[in-house]
Amino acid sequence: MSIEQKIRASFDRQAMMATIGAELASVSEGQVVLRAPILESVTQQHGFAHAAVSFALGDSAAGYAALSVMPEDAEVLTAEMKINLLAPAAGDRLEATGHVIRAGRKLVVVGASVVAFDGGKARDVAVLQGTMVPFYPS
Repeated sequence: MSIEQKIRASFDRQAMMATIGAELASVSEGQVVLRAPILESVTQQHGFAHAAVSFALGDSAAGYAALSVMPEDAEVLTAEMKINLLAPAAGDRLEATGHVIRAGRKLVVVGASVVAFDGGKARDVAVLQGTMVPFYPS
């Protein structure tokens, strides 16, 4: 199984991503892009996408970017993740691009950016940085 097939199969098992309508847009070594519509069911009281949506998309994109550089038998888990919210997530959809900053044997430092699209206009809404750890299911 290729790493892209492994990531797509894993993504398809994520109930949270299905709940928010997310899709796996692209996979390459060290980088993964996820997209999700801004559904009314995920908005906060002012009509913007809730910050949890930006966090979930960014965390998952970064995690899958880490997985793309892991050994075939490994999975990854988030050890820590920080988010800076830059602007309200207003528009039609969100796109999160996760990337590997540095891959080590025991830790993978990752980053992600989340952009909101309103028609053709893009706006940076969040940046994340965190650490993923390899996990070997039994």
